Amino acid sequence: MKLRFGKKAEDIEMSFLDHLEALRWHIIRSLAAVLVFAVVAFLNKHFIFDTVFLGPYHPDFWTYRQFCTLGRLMGSTDPCIKDMGFTLINTEMAGQFNQHISMSLTVGVVLAFPYASWELWKFLRPALTSKEIKYSRGIVTASSALFFVGILFGYFCITPVTIQFLGSYRISDAFENKITIGDYIDTITMTTLAIAITFELPMVVYFLSKAGILTPPIMREYRRHAIVFILILAAVITPTTDMLTMTLVALPFYLLYEASISVSYIVTRNRRRKQKLEEDEDSIS
Repeated sequence: MKLRFGKKAEDIEMSFLDHLEALRWHIIRSLAAVLVFAVVAFLNKHFIFDTVFLGPYHPDFWTYRQFCTLGRLMGSTDPCIKDMGFTLINTEMAGQFNQHISMSLTVGVVLAFPYASWELWKFLRPALTSKEIKYSRGIVTASSALFFVGILFGYFCITPVTIQFLGSYRISDAFENKITIGDYIDTITMTTLAIAITFELPMVVYFLSKAGILTPPIMREYRRHAIVFILILAAVITPTTDMLTMTLVALPFYLLYEASISVSYIVTRNRRRKQKLEEDEDSIS
């Protein structure tokens, strides 16, 4: 079985096994990058844990200070957080060591994302024509930028609100909130990464529009549905009845959807122009 990369006569044909071998090395190099960054994070545990992961646990965290300032500007009498309402505990013998490894791997995955994306691009590039390569330039940079913007938004905006609300929530004063470090770290990790993946929406729209599956009229038609979904999503990831907080969370997702419509418009317009040029060339020949 032969797989042809590209559409030129001089392009190289690769067997299926050669194709898998190339993919294997791309994956190995990506995993090696993750491991390198994970080792660096492991050796800097005080910064990674005390500053990064434990940041939202402290009442003087940047996000809480901004909400405090905003609350005072809006006339609230006591908007500042003075106590998180819960304590962190470890209940397993190897719990802290396991979490140290888990945190390091998480940091490794996040920091290695641009390189892993580049490796994926290198693997797919031989299968693209010169025009497709031209239209796809900047994919790695754009996807990496969206990913890290999502990481920052999730870490500074979503995660602190979630932790502060859930950590201080009580059904009765008879119960104290003592959260295991594993549960705490998992909450930060899963929430932040989920937001980062959501921020890849413009890239998904780009490829779907390029394939002709998604068009701007379709996205505009379902804008109201998208707004309802965004509001529901904001209510889920910000478990609070504060409308201001929900609005601040929902607004970036709405802007992301509007940006995706623009992306779909540009891609669809270019695709139609390309099809028209090809039809004109065929009619002339």
